[in-house]
Amino acid sequence: MAQQFVILSNQESSDGQMMPLGGRDDFLKELSHLNTHPARPGEDVLFGPGIRLELPPEEDPIKQVLLTIVEEEIAWLVIMRLARKLHWKIMDPVSGRELTP
Repeated sequence: MAQQFVILSNQESSDGQMMPLGGRDDFLKELSHLNTHPARPGEDVLFGPGIRLELPPEEDPIKQVLLTIVEEEIAWLVIMRLARKLHWKIMDPVSGRELTP
């Protein structure tokens, strides 16, 4: 069974609420520069090296994303790079543990 994680922002707003990951178009553009994009424009599933990201349909701004590891040998290097660059927090939905690179 593939490992799945929830991606959230690791930044908080001034009122203590978690910030969204970004507007949908900006989020997709940023990921496209990092070799992660949908197979066809407009799809909610994105593919990157060793990973699959599932966006909530029609949500804008994006508040969370489901990440699935599809090739563990390379996935963690990609995940850590994305998380640092895009200010992500990675949560394991099974254990509730959070990782903030």
